[in-house]
Amino acid sequence: MAQATQEFGEWPLKRLMTEVCGSGHKSADDLTRAQATEAFERILANEPDPTTLGAFWLANRWKRNTPEELGAYVDVMCERVEYAEPDADPVDCGANYDGKGRSAILGVAAGAVAAAAGTPVVVHSGDRVPTQKQDAYKHVLDELGVHTELRPSDSADMVDETGFGFYYQPAFNPAIDDLFDRRDQMGVRTFVNTIETLANPAGASVHLGSFYHLAFAKKVVDTFVESEFHDLDRVLMFQGMEGYDDVRPGYTKVAEWGAADGSDADGGETTDSDGAGSDGASFDDFEIETAEYGMDLEEDDLAVDDVAADSARITEEVLAGERDDAFADAVAVNAALRIYAREDADSIEAGLETAREAIDDGSALGVLEDLRAF
Repeated sequence: MAQATQEFGEWPLKRLMTEVCGSGHKSADDLTRAQATEAFERILANEPDPTTLGAFWLANRWKRNTPEELGAYVDVMCERVEYAEPDADPVDCGANYDGKGRSAILGVAAGAVAAAAGTPVVVHSGDRVPTQKQDAYKHVLDELGVHTELRPSDSADMVDETGFGFYYQPAFNPAIDDLFDRRDQMGVRTFVNTIETLANPAGASVHLGSFYHLAFAKKVVDTFVESEFHDLDRVLMFQGMEGYDDVRPGYTKVAEWGAADGSDADGGETTDSDGAGSDGASFDDFEIETAEYGMDLEEDDLAVDDVAADSARITEEVLAGERDDAFADAVAVNAALRIYAREDADSIEAGLETAREAIDDGSALGVLEDLRAF
């Protein structure tokens, strides 16, 4: 084993366990930014003993990570990410890398529609990422005949040429990909499952994601604020099916945050509480109902048997204007959210109108054809 104090600092994971975070979810202390930074640097260097690493990951899960800890973990990861920024400033869709096993993946279709409407979109995923190891963006794109195992620079070119870009985790985030076996042995999610969705490989200024509970959306916003690497303008998150970046049918809560611009409406200086993080004036949450947009959707309406193959078939049929059903409605509203997230529409309703026009005039299908030709 490497000499911890010589290579890193004073906080090997075993010491963090015994002195800081390993005493149980009620009595454990949180890590400082410096401690969290050193801990993740050690993990990515493969320094900890496997037993100690597993215990540390579980201790973090039990006590629940703070935004300060997550911000440190994100920054350590981002130092190792190979960034490739397109000329366009896309919406970064931070998907759930675990994938889906029951319902259709609609993000490819929604992203293509948004791109056709003038809102560039970036998605990123791995391949069977622990712990669920189900179908994700890559598998739908593979079924559609779109190249996915791209270098980050090629992914950036894909965005600029088609309006839609896919970034492959092993290519842009190899340090996290190298954790695959150790994560797989855990059998449960760790904080890595959270931070890998926040890598933002295209350097986008808008992040779109999902949450199970509003408290998690607030934590993600505060993590971005704590991060010294990211400098986002907007975050839009909503309660998604299986935690993915598809808005679920029926009632949904949406969280929206904008970075403080340093001045208020009267031209005066703002305070930190005005716009910094989920406690600031720039954080809002509201409710939407798909029925309000003329969509009578139920979650069972979006179930499929073969997630990758069926999602690809549905994607092509929706983009070609061959479907007028729950899937077509769900794609349109998810495209609208991407358009609204980038403020290319003043409202979700306006984004929905633009999305439907992109399908009707054939430009959405044109994006898919461009992706296949790339």
